[in-house]
Amino acid sequence: MKPKALVSWSSGKDGAWSLHLLKQRGEVEIVGLVTSFNEAANRVAMHAVRRELVEAQARAAGLPLWPVMLPWPCCNAEYEERMRQLFARAVGAGVTQFAFGDLFLEDIRAYRERQLAGTGLEPLFPLWGTVTDTPVLARTMLAGGLRAILTCVDPKQFDGQFAGRLFDETLLADLPPGVDPCGERGEFHTFCYDGPMFEKAIPVKIGERVDRDGFCFCDVILYSHADTAT
Repeated sequence: MKPKALVSWSSGKDGAWSLHLLKQRGEVEIVGLVTSFNEAANRVAMHAVRRELVEAQARAAGLPLWPVMLPWPCCNAEYEERMRQLFARAVGAGVTQFAFGDLFLEDIRAYRERQLAGTGLEPLFPLWGTVTDTPVLARTMLAGGLRAILTCVDPKQFDGQFAGRLFDETLLADLPPGVDPCGERGEFHTFCYDGPMFEKAIPVKIGERVDRDGFCFCDVILYSHADTAT
């Protein structure tokens, strides 16, 4: 019997590609996607993606969503307490592995490992490598059929007008030197709407662009057959 695993799911490309790789490798049974939501906005924390879009992703992946609701504002102590509750629920359900889409930041990996220490859950890092690996990883994702939209850009690191752009070869060519092609240092966050981890693409259109709390956001909206895709 394969060990049961959850996948940390922010709605972006790295979590989506982690799911794809774990499915390909077949070493674990994936039993759910874990997403933290801002309770006040009902959107993914940091990415600002609408909950209905994450639910659409979970349906397209054929997996249940394990939501973690966070107050706003949320201090780190409250975040960690709600995550501990999630970990306890997971262990109670027979889960033994927890996968993250981290790429190369050692401090983030160390934090994940500390979070899970003593919980009965083992952290997995399917994409883990070095900073020199991300240009190839970004193009591997694209060649594999992954499609995503930039939902949040840090204008302190590069032009906020990139919010709302597709994550594609043109974007990679336009990124300034020093910006990681996968946005691993927080330069940008994404919403993944298509790829080999999904049974079908999620129909979306680009919504309003806003500046808020020092970041540039672009809303992404599910569209009906009566709408035109953007």
